[in-house]
Amino acid sequence: MYNPMIAFVGLSHLGLLYATATAAKGFKVAGFDSSEALCEELCNARLPVSEPGLPELFERNRERLDFTADFSQLKECSLVFFALDVPTDSESRSDLSPLVALLEQGAGHLAPNATVVILSQVPPGFTRPISKGVLSGVRTVFYQVETLVFGSAVERAMNPERYIVGCQDPAAGFPALYGKWLEAFGCPVLPMRLESAELAKIAINLFLVSSVSTTNTLAEICEQIGADWGEIAPALRLDRRIGAHAYLSPGLGIAGGNLERDLCTVQQLAAQHGTEAGIISAWQLNSRYRRDWALRLLHRIVLSQSPDVRLAWWGLAYKQDTHSIKNSPSLALAEALGAYLKVGYDPQVKSLKKGVRNLELAATALDACCDATALVVMTPWREFRDIDLRRVRDLMRGNILIDPYGVLDAEACLAAGFRYFKLGS
Repeated sequence: MYNPMIAFVGLSHLGLLYATATAAKGFKVAGFDSSEALCEELCNARLPVSEPGLPELFERNRERLDFTADFSQLKECSLVFFALDVPTDSESRSDLSPLVALLEQGAGHLAPNATVVILSQVPPGFTRPISKGVLSGVRTVFYQVETLVFGSAVERAMNPERYIVGCQDPAAGFPALYGKWLEAFGCPVLPMRLESAELAKIAINLFLVSSVSTTNTLAEICEQIGADWGEIAPALRLDRRIGAHAYLSPGLGIAGGNLERDLCTVQQLAAQHGTEAGIISAWQLNSRYRRDWALRLLHRIVLSQSPDVRLAWWGLAYKQDTHSIKNSPSLALAEALGAYLKVGYDPQVKSLKKGVRNLELAATALDACCDATALVVMTPWREFRDIDLRRVRDLMRGNILIDPYGVLDAEACLAAGFRYFKLGS
């Protein structure tokens, strides 16, 4: 292996994306992981994650990327990012043990003058004790807020809005190589205390949750009074207090794991320090209620009308452009309808580790529609927009089309003979 300048330790989604983006900015990169099999796969350009644009970016920059399970070579790296994705349990609590184990594995191989950056999402109060304990043998430890979003991770890795960096001393500046790395991405850099940076990531996500919850609450009122949320949202975007980029698209609650994790973390912090956080419980309740929008609708217009039901199911991932099914509203709905036959299709999810009762997977979106009573579009994949709706209608037995996110053109659906339902109208 050549003598790399920058290391990324932990090659799950987060580490692999940032390692590739770093190579794309012209740096030599070494990726480290405990799994020799994973490192071998990456050396052969076989990627374990699915992200639009990642295979192409990886291929263009392979000459500056190397991967190894030999942690002894960390001593050659003067800037080391620990970038393992932190998993959550069934109650959305972070499991930090794999990250701590990785830090312990790598710590003994770090050069004393190395700069360490923890890029994994951690709760407030994690980095400072680690810097005085496991990482006490290195010169400087920072915590940096990661910027990735499933489905648009390459764009956000290459063109971040800003970098938030937690520092032991925010006034001290950055070591030369880390400063050069930050500068290469051409975005504002906000140095702050370690605890402030750890909480900043959560703060960003909670403001997003507040927008999601408010939008979903008002969209449901629109459905009941004959208003159309799609007509209201442009007025909000033109209000500078809300803004052009506000999250104003109705959805099926909060999914994917990261937002739920942050709500859980704030509840734990509030309980620990005696602060009031009742609004968090309200957001969680709103999310659970909104997730079941399609279930309530199906019971009202389909299941109560016919005992012989076969459902066509488009989309299993929790959002488009990802294979992740963590807290997927689609799978939650499928499990709630376990008594009914469902035939599903997803462009990325081709199998399920844990099966869902009466859910079969089809090879194509059209195959899923054969003899269906109703079609439910549960993940807004772009490819669904181009499917011939008249062909879909011909294949189906019934004419119900439930499209929560408005993926399909409403007028085209009506013209094809469907009864069409979407959030907010």
